[in-house]
Amino acid sequence: MRLRATAAVLAAALAPLVLTAPAAHAAGTAAPYDFNGDGRVDLAVGAPGATVGGHAQAGAVSVVYGGSTGLKTSTRTLLTQNTAGIPGTAEAGDAFGAAVASADLDKDGYADLLVGAPGEDTDGDTNDGTVVIVWGSASGLSGGRTLMNYWHQDVDRYGQALAAGDLDGDGDTDVAAGSTGPVNLSFVNGPLTRTGAFGGGSGAHLDAYSDAYGVTSLSLGPGSASWHASMVMHGRASGGDKAITHLADPSIANYADWMQSLPAGYVSAIGDIDHDGYPDIAVGNDREPSADPAGAKGGKVTIVYGGPDGRDTSRSPFVVTQDTVGVPGAAETGDAFGSSVFLGDLNGDGYADLAVGASGEDAGAGAVTVLYGSASGLKTSGARSFTQNTAGVPGTAEKGDRFGARVVIADHSGDHRPELTVGGPGENSGDGTVWSLRGTATGPTTTGALSFGPAATGVSTAGTPAYGSVLNG
Repeated sequence: MRLRATAAVLAAALAPLVLTAPAAHAAGTAAPYDFNGDGRVDLAVGAPGATVGGHAQAGAVSVVYGGSTGLKTSTRTLLTQNTAGIPGTAEAGDAFGAAVASADLDKDGYADLLVGAPGEDTDGDTNDGTVVIVWGSASGLSGGRTLMNYWHQDVDRYGQALAAGDLDGDGDTDVAAGSTGPVNLSFVNGPLTRTGAFGGGSGAHLDAYSDAYGVTSLSLGPGSASWHASMVMHGRASGGDKAITHLADPSIANYADWMQSLPAGYVSAIGDIDHDGYPDIAVGNDREPSADPAGAKGGKVTIVYGGPDGRDTSRSPFVVTQDTVGVPGAAETGDAFGSSVFLGDLNGDGYADLAVGASGEDAGAGAVTVLYGSASGLKTSGARSFTQNTAGVPGTAEKGDRFGARVVIADHSGDHRPELTVGGPGENSGDGTVWSLRGTATGPTTTGALSFGPAATGVSTAGTPAYGSVLNG
């Protein structure tokens, strides 16, 4: 794969895709999405279709903070481009909240939030896109700064995909942003502070990726023996519409080595399913074979096991569909199994478990399937399925709800038993809803399940906000 690097914007040229920054940084960083530093994971809910100040699809993000019993809608922060301290102004079509990512960028002990607004018009450039940093603190999120876009003339829809972490191994947190156009993957080099200069950046044109779609999704996880970080990139293949997916380590300067092909899909999650110390990857492809040759009837998820050099080529990928023995349901056209995926240890046994959304199940009512990890890898025995018709889950499964369009596994209560949180952006004619199922030693329970929509967290229900179409990355 040929990559074309853009010209450096700093006086001293930066090597393409290799981030260089001062190594000095503060200690005691917070975990991603712990915005108030209380040890509980908070939830960022994107509503990119939200109306703000009368402007349709300006977009909003509602942050619901964790508490001893899980998510608490009574403690929340609403973020729009009309919020005091947030850069920009809410305008029609900005789609603020179309992507989110989190890390403790300034290493002050509070996680910060990155929000993409890929529809933002900048300096007369339609859909140039922008990314906003919102800073964490003991009282939660407040104040913001625009993330530098070094390739302003070469990108569109900057921030349509986001990832944040130490991408180059220097101890500082960096940001990767997907976009369309001649530069479809950009990096901004840490350290990223509230007032200081940005540390530079680099970018590339991934020739195998369609310029029209660009890099549409990013996921980031730990590396392995020879890979500093595992970043999975998604898009559409150049000259067509089919999915394309790669595993990359941005710290590697050799373009022949920094990317490995993965089974094609549109979303992914990274975690250690078999607890062998190497990150594994779940790739979701919800399209039918008639639309994408890499798809499957009803959709599929492919598990790629990790090894010291990225993917473990000695192990065949494991393909899961709703026709796989032990998986609840049956593969039916339009189920969209694999429309969302997330890896996390739901039952505390040390193995990452997989949550899979099937947002098209039962005419778009939607469903979520949970499969558990083990020493031998992902197992299908003991798999569970949840819908709005499952006893204890609030609401009723209805056509078009899209329950499972997004899934998250995170410990919102701080009891080391992660909750399963689900987005259904089609609920209530496009208003959208989020559900959260409490964690137990045996996995999610519907007892005490919580659900809330845009109105409960300050988001307007005018138009179709699609609340829950974006959740923690």
